Amino acid sequence: MSRLPRLHSSPDRPVAGPSMVSTMTSLKRKAITEDDEEAMDQPKKLPAIGRGHQSRPLQPTRNATNLTTSRLNGTTSRPLTRPQAPNLTTSRTTRGTSAPPTSSSSRSLYSSTRQPAKAPTTRKDLPIRTASGPTRCISEDDKKIQAIANKVESWQSMHGNKLAGLEADMAAERSKVADLEANHNFLRKQLEDAKTQELLKQRELSNVSDEIEALKKRHARELKDLEFDLKREVTAAKDELANMKSRHARELMDLEMDVKKREREIQQLQEDLRLCRGDLERERETVSTLKSTISHQSNARIALGTENHALQSQKTALQTELDMYLATISSLNLKLEASQKEIDALKHETMEAETARRKLHNMVQELKGNIRVFCRVRPVLPSDLPSPETPPDSSSSGFDLAERLKEEMRANIAFPDRLDHKEIVVASSSESATGQERKEVYNFNFDRVFEPESSQAEVFEEISLLAQSCTDGYNVCVFAYGQTGSGKSFTMEGGPTATSSGMIPRAVEQVFQVAEELKRKGWEYKMEGQFLEIYNETINDLLGKGEFDKKKHEIKHDPKTNSTRVTDANVVPLHSPTQVRSLLAVAQSRRSVAATLMNERSSRSHSVFTLRISGHNVNTGERSEGSLNLVDLAGSERLNASGTAADKDRLKETQSINRSLSALGDVIAALGEKGEKGDKHIPYRNSKLTYLLQNSLSGNSKTLMILNLSPLAAHLNESLTSLRFATKVNNTTIGTAKKQVRTS
Repeated sequence: MSRLPRLHSSPDRPVAGPSMVSTMTSLKRKAITEDDEEAMDQPKKLPAIGRGHQSRPLQPTRNATNLTTSRLNGTTSRPLTRPQAPNLTTSRTTRGTSAPPTSSSSRSLYSSTRQPAKAPTTRKDLPIRTASGPTRCISEDDKKIQAIANKVESWQSMHGNKLAGLEADMAAERSKVADLEANHNFLRKQLEDAKTQELLKQRELSNVSDEIEALKKRHARELKDLEFDLKREVTAAKDELANMKSRHARELMDLEMDVKKREREIQQLQEDLRLCRGDLERERETVSTLKSTISHQSNARIALGTENHALQSQKTALQTELDMYLATISSLNLKLEASQKEIDALKHETMEAETARRKLHNMVQELKGNIRVFCRVRPVLPSDLPSPETPPDSSSSGFDLAERLKEEMRANIAFPDRLDHKEIVVASSSESATGQERKEVYNFNFDRVFEPESSQAEVFEEISLLAQSCTDGYNVCVFAYGQTGSGKSFTMEGGPTATSSGMIPRAVEQVFQVAEELKRKGWEYKMEGQFLEIYNETINDLLGKGEFDKKKHEIKHDPKTNSTRVTDANVVPLHSPTQVRSLLAVAQSRRSVAATLMNERSSRSHSVFTLRISGHNVNTGERSEGSLNLVDLAGSERLNASGTAADKDRLKETQSINRSLSALGDVIAALGEKGEKGDKHIPYRNSKLTYLLQNSLSGNSKTLMILNLSPLAAHLNESLTSLRFATKVNNTTIGTAKKQVRTS
């Protein structure tokens, strides 16, 4: 239902009449001046009707002319009439607005139609607020009246002679305005009734809508409750159906498992039945076989019974004999136990006697101050055998031929002392000028003589006590002497295996072992090692990083500590015996060697390995400093025998080696004369070797010389020379070794 605009009017407010219009016109005309004549062509605005009065202008109605019927209260109203506006052809008409016509056109239009024209829209058309009430809106008819009044005023100002006609027209227009006002009042009343009916209908419609909404909400809640109950029932039905299905499935599965179990049991019973039938057949066969066997066994039992009686008699005789043997064995065991006890006691006494003898011998050697000398004869090596010019006979094997060649090449060397192993006898034969054969026998005695069959372990067993003495604060020196190829390097350095290792690695291992044992007594040891070479009277550092002869090494002796140092020599801290073996391998690869006629790899220099040991007892505060010098001397050889006279370098090396060994002999001889005469100059400085070993040869250390001999008859003269030199050394007195111990 469309709403109509409400017409605001008040019955107590009078509508503007003709007198009011004329009064306003006269007042307006008086205000016009001569200067405004040019502006007279424009329409003049009339004051709003009812300004300054209590009357309220009517408001225009929307679509009032087209309203024919009304649905108010279900009744039909008569159509309302509205006066038509004048047709203005000279200006464009709009709703509530109109352009002012010119004077000529206005006059013609007015005279022909006598219809009022629409007033132009101005600010006065807008709602105006009076002092007595709220804002009032000007209706469409009021706008027309204003337009007419404006035209009348302009026409009166321009054409005073037409005033009377205009007043008549204004009267007619006023009557029309009165009709319009009455029509507006009637329409307003109908509109108010329609609004009232509409409000009632709207209230009823609102109430019905509320009831419908309430019913919808109630129905929705009931529908939701119904759906929830239905879903719950469906879910319960589904769960029950699922439970029934699962229960039926389990029952079906159990039935199937029972059927399978029954089938397996039937198969097992059938298999057992088959096996039982097979066993029954085998048992029947066995029974038949046993019956035949019983018949044979019964015959055999008779024969065995006879044999058993014979064996019983034989057993009795053997038991008697066995008792006799057991008695004899018991008596022999008693005798054996008694003999074993006697043997153990004798061995113990022998060992104690040997230990006491060695201690007494060492004490005597220390009191006498002699240099101890060991002699070792190497075996004949395969390299010593000449290559055969003719192949051996088929009747003799290669081993027999080698043994025969060894016997022919071996010198006549005997070892008569089988108990103490201190004597060596060398026999030689020669022809005199008269052609007679002359035989000579030489006897030599040393502290220990090792035969060719002696092992490295047996040699080291004799010098292990000396190696141990360096941990107690003694200076120990062990040097190997002998001609070229007599086995000095093998004795001192040894071979690659643990069995063939020499004195140097064994002595170092012994020192480490003793140091480890002394840790329980509070001793802590620090060990250092150096490896030097004396080649052509020049000292080379075998553990250095640079080349030889790049540094000049000098020997420095400290008389306070009886220690010897070599300047610019590389001293390596030692932590394990394995490290010493690797150092020996490095030094061996750097040592100067060359081939001669007597030895394919002859040592052309003297090597000196020095192990310095510093100990400290944390319990007593005692300190000890010892050193172990292990010297491998170069081989002594004659120029003619070695074949080095033709080689200038080898000749120089041989002369230098022989000169240093001769200086060693002079030092030992001077030490012997000093022991007899009391005051003798010792020529240590004649050789770098003797000067380096000064503290080891001056009586402040325990010194051991190992004489190495070749077993070949071709080297007999060199061997005799070495034996005589070793005898001289053994008879030399150099003083008593001193223990280097101090208290911190």
